[in-house]
Order: sequence, then C-alpha cells, then structure tokens
Amino acid sequence: MDDCQAPNSEPDGVLMKYSLTVPMAIRGLVCLVVYLLTAFMFLVYLAIFAAVLPRLFSIHYTRKVTTFLFGLWLALWPFLFEKINKTKVIFSGETVPNNERVLLIVNHKTEVDWMYLWDLALRKGCIGCIKYVLKSSLMKLPIFGWGFHVLEFISVERKWEVDEVMMRKMLLNFTNPSDPLWLALFPEGTDFTEEKCLKSQKFAAENGLPIMKNVMLPKTRGFHTCLEILRDSLDAVYDVTVAYKNRCPTFLDNVFGVEPSEVHVHVRRIPLDDIPSSYNECNSWLIQTFHLKDQLLSDFLKHGHFQQQGTECELSTIKCLVNFTVVIAMTSAFTYLTFFSSIWFRIYVGLACVYLALATVFNFHPSPVVGYAKLSRKKSIYEN
Repeated sequence: MDDCQAPNSEPDGVLMKYSLTVPMAIRGLVCLVVYLLTAFMFLVYLAIFAAVLPRLFSIHYTRKVTTFLFGLWLALWPFLFEKINKTKVIFSGETVPNNERVLLIVNHKTEVDWMYLWDLALRKGCIGCIKYVLKSSLMKLPIFGWGFHVLEFISVERKWEVDEVMMRKMLLNFTNPSDPLWLALFPEGTDFTEEKCLKSQKFAAENGLPIMKNVMLPKTRGFHTCLEILRDSLDAVYDVTVAYKNRCPTFLDNVFGVEPSEVHVHVRRIPLDDIPSSYNECNSWLIQTFHLKDQLLSDFLKHGHFQQQGTECELSTIKCLVNFTVVIAMTSAFTYLTFFSSIWFRIYVGLACVYLALATVFNFHPSPVVGYAKLSRKKSIYEN
C-alpha cells in the first residue's frame, strides 16, 4: 500500500517551516479585528432588513439583495489573500462562465480550502451566492456562524441518518432556476490527514476500490441527494481540485499571511448528462472522479503546477480597494449609530443579536406570508 503524502510537506517529504514576524502578527491582528467588526455590523444592521423581513414577501428578491450586500463583505477575503498577503492564486483547466448555477465538488486538503473558492466566485460575480455544505460545529462560531446561517449554508452532523432530512429540506429551497447558486460540496467529508488517508486506503483495499494517496474515498449520499433534487435547475457540475505550494495552510496562517505562498485551483466542467442518476452508478462515477483527482494531485506534486494555467485573470486592485472602502464606510456609520447615537440603536443591536443567535441555533428561516396564505386557502377549500 502506498504511503500518504503528508499535506504539509514538499514532494520529497521535507517539512517547510516559516516564521511569523512582528509586522505580520500586527497586520494579521488588525485584519482579524477589522473583519470581525465589519461582519458584526453588517449582520446586525443588514441581516434583518435584507435577509429576514423581505423574505416574508419574496425569497427570490431577498436572495438577490443578500447576495449583493453580503457579497461586499465576502469580497474582503480574496482582497486579504491576494492583495494584502500576496498569495498567488493560480487557476487552471477550464474557464467557468458567468451566471451559471453550479454544483462544485472539491477535495478537502485542509480547513481553509473552502475560503479559496471565494477567489474564483468573486471573479465570476457570484461570491454572494456561494453556499457550502459544512459541519455543524462551524455554525457555532461567534459572529461567523450567524453569517453562515444568513447565507443559507447547509450544516451537517456527518451522520446520514441525522442529516438526510435537513439536507433535503434545505436543498428543496434552492430549486428555483432563477436564483443564483454556487453550491460547494466536499465529498470526502473531512479534511485530509495522513491517519485518515491510511484508513481510507485500508477500506479501499478490503473492498476492491482504487487506493488513493492524495485524497480519500468520497461519500456519495450527499452528492447524490444534491443531484437528485437540483439536477433540473443546474447548468453543470464542476470538479475543483485545490493544491498548495510548500504546505497546507491553517486559518491563522491565512490571517497572518504566513502561508500559503501559492494556491493552485484546477477546474473541470462536467455536463450533467455525463453523471448517472442511479445511486450505485453515481457512487462508481464519484469514486472514479476522485481517482482522477488523485492522479492530478500526484502530477502537481511532481511538477509543482497543474496543466493549462492562467484561465482566470488577476483581481483588480482598484475594484478591491473600492469595495474595501465601501465596507469600511458602512461599518463606520453603523458603529457611530451604535455607540454615539440614540439608545434605540443599541436596543436594536441587542435584539438583532438575540434573533440571529436563536435563528442560527434552531436553523430558522422565515417563509413568505404569501405561502402561508395559499396554504390556508387550500386548507379551507379542503375542509369545506
């Protein structure tokens, strides 16, 4: 059995170490404070009026407003990665067209893979409509968990008997083809470690499945359910493979700019007709897809890059600065209203915090009043 390639090592197995300097630490702490403050102010002042009250009348237009407003805040992260930390994000493979509804299947090398999908989505004008299937513990993060709820991320316990009902319920809310959607799924179910890889290899050997050393065997149920419910409203599935130069970063590496020096993102477009609809055939197809990912990552470790690089242009520094200025200006106004204006603003902020905390814990999203009216009318007709 092949040994797993440790995710934080060079191809020759030599661990790379990078030191955190005082200027980097100060810059990282300032960025973290700014991001937390902007997230908090955007959520308490905009979530109620952009993502809650309008939802009583139209889910479609609520999502348009939410996509725009919270897309402003999400765009701060690619700005941090590419412009402040000077991380090179290099795209290869196929170019993603604008305005498509897509399902992304992504390998899970480390805890921050999902954040670099924002770099791709921002280039396509879709950063506000990207949604993730993520573990439920992330919904408990202070402030950020509220944002995940407002943006309608799908939380899972990673136990299918528990997750199936909730996942189906959430996915049924995404079937409107006029709603923008980028749904990101990590079929491995957890981030890559050598220990987990060895267990995956053992299971594969015992069951006659491909033995992979850069990815783990994918779990099919979530992927199959996404396709089963969304297939008619999607334009394509994108197989996205993420790889890092030197070593895989942690969240704090990202914040302080210690790592990564380069992020490589390979994209492969898959027509929906190429993916089988039956569960067993879909399972075989997904395993084969991850086998191809494994070979792609082996080539990356050998050559240091994917083929067909340069499929996406660099982010515009001017646009990033304009977006940053708008976010900071709005946050400054909200901060002034909270601390230096009427006490009613502080009362509102307190009530908004209570609502967001409870809505996140109980996974509550308002339903349109029109829907309730139609349901009541049907019930009345049925009873008569």
